Amino acid sequence: MSGDEAAEREWDDEAGEVVRTVGKLVKLLRERAGLTQAELGAAIGYGEDQVSSVERARRIPKPEFLDAADQTLGAGGILAALKDDVAQARYPKKVRDLARLEAEAEELGAYASTVIHGLLQTEEYTRALFRVHRPTLDEDTIERNVSARRARQEILTRPPVPFLSFVQEEVTLRRPIGGKEVLREQLGHLLDVARLRHVEIQVMPTSREEHAALGGSILLLEPRTGPRIAYTEVHQFSRVVTDQQNLRILASRYGSVRAQALTPRESLAFIEKVLGET
Repeated sequence: MSGDEAAEREWDDEAGEVVRTVGKLVKLLRERAGLTQAELGAAIGYGEDQVSSVERARRIPKPEFLDAADQTLGAGGILAALKDDVAQARYPKKVRDLARLEAEAEELGAYASTVIHGLLQTEEYTRALFRVHRPTLDEDTIERNVSARRARQEILTRPPVPFLSFVQEEVTLRRPIGGKEVLREQLGHLLDVARLRHVEIQVMPTSREEHAALGGSILLLEPRTGPRIAYTEVHQFSRVVTDQQNLRILASRYGSVRAQALTPRESLAFIEKVLGET
């Protein structure tokens, strides 16, 4: 069974509805065109079983499938227009929820204690992280998760860009996830992102005697409309924090850890130093 088919077990109602709707459309357009599943598959470069799986909502169709089917079936862009929705359905629900929260933010602040924050990761660094995941993940699942994380990173360049601040523990700059070359590329990427006008990256040195965020990672989001929210995650468990008392605590901790960390300018020099040592 492919990763896309296996992923059906993880689908929530929202994702499942998207995949079922696309499957029904493909079947309706195929039958209107007078083609069998085998004939459609042969015309677009897929097997009969793959077409059948899409129509029965057992497989999430790839963008290439939708483009080819749209053209072959004369759908006039209907199937091709669903590529973004289908792409979102491939991602785990918690990733989709987090991406929505981030997309609505005009300001985001994050403290990362164990690894480079997801919005700052290179593709190879992300892939290496998922490859050391326990229990182990199959390659299709790894690639789905990599794609989901890369999609979230559009917040860095998509207008209007929010103000983004990050505090990284020093250890995250030194732990060679994926090997030294992957880490070197990751450090270089951090330097590039840190030079963006709307991004500030700070480093919390291991030598600091005072540390306000020893309780774990923090993500604070200021939506364009509505009140501030926070997102916390420990291992595979995550939750959105909306109650004002806990928000004040998390915001206070984040403000303190930013004050305790190196300044953005000092942090740039520090990352350059670590890169030179790596």
